[in-house]
Amino acid sequence: MTGSRWGSGFSAAARFIEEIEAAAAGAGKLRPGYVLAGDEVFLLDRCRAAVIKAFVPADSQDFCLSDLDLASTSIFEVLDRAQTPSLMAPFQVIFVRNVRQLYTRGAKKEEFAALDRYFQSPNPQALLLFIADFLRIPSDARRIELDDKNRYGRLTETLGEHCGMVELARVSEEDAMRWAAAKAQEAGLRLESDAARELVDALGADMMLISSELEKLLLYVAGRGKIALGDVETMVLSAKQRTLYELTDAISARDRVRALALLQGLLNSSDAGEDAAIGHLYMLARTFRQMLVILEKNVRDSRAIWQALWQGFRMPPFAADDLIRQARRYKSRRDLTRALRLVARADLELRSSPPDKRLVLERLVYELASEPKPTPPPWPSTQLSFET
Repeated sequence: MTGSRWGSGFSAAARFIEEIEAAAAGAGKLRPGYVLAGDEVFLLDRCRAAVIKAFVPADSQDFCLSDLDLASTSIFEVLDRAQTPSLMAPFQVIFVRNVRQLYTRGAKKEEFAALDRYFQSPNPQALLLFIADFLRIPSDARRIELDDKNRYGRLTETLGEHCGMVELARVSEEDAMRWAAAKAQEAGLRLESDAARELVDALGADMMLISSELEKLLLYVAGRGKIALGDVETMVLSAKQRTLYELTDAISARDRVRALALLQGLLNSSDAGEDAAIGHLYMLARTFRQMLVILEKNVRDSRAIWQALWQGFRMPPFAADDLIRQARRYKSRRDLTRALRLVARADLELRSSPPDKRLVLERLVYELASEPKPTPPPWPSTQLSFET
């Protein structure tokens, strides 16, 4: 397995896959259960795919593959399924999700006692795989949160007594870059270093996104021999979004010169040119609305931001800290609602077919990056009287 060349997350997955493949070939011993610990979905999927390939024939998945969820199925039912031989398949693979249910309130003595009894005499024709994706294990284990460290310790003290522990840590940026370069090389292409860096930075080292976007890039540059920085900037949406967040950073810092220069770069790099103006306005409005929620809910760190912003209204991972910093530059809700009103006015103007869309955007960015003018006091309601 080539994955062992990289960091701890890749290495743990590679060792697990090697063990599975060796057991399937009769060259190694299979443990009765494994705990796949960590929320790195990319590595979880690789491990799952390896198990299914090794032990689940395509024509009998319905009989030998089970996906059970402890939120709706008790651990007693899971163990009963594992203990009961299948008449239709010689081997059973059982994935168990929502493992955190075993560690919620209550001692769960009966549940763990049942697990102990099962693993004292496990069914050799069944494989249990516990998905502990409620843990976040960083690429640098020293940076693990205290709560996650305690949860991992509890896992090793209980399920880890009987199962193999597979620590699927988050992939570091360096490992993600090396993986992307290796995948490109397998396809006969060279991924330039600055292109690899931009790809990983733009997608926040999210391996599922990196894998998906890299597949698109491989098709895009087919026949050219290499993937350059310009290819990443053209094809990867988040690379374009990065410029947008740089623009809102300049706006929130009231740096009009930098904001206007970034706007020009954004317009010049867009395939649609001025015709993309509505799309740019939409992203600006969305970003200012996100900042408004961040300010109102007093979000101070990137972990809290995922609770404050709902699914479908979140920014890419790389932008979380930047957006929190930008939102805190605004003194009040009033400043952000002013920005939204300016964007709405520009949107109305653009939809009225102005002679120069670029000018509309330039004026908008200039006003957004300027200090708001003080509101003049209202005229007194009483009329002035003059002595004659």
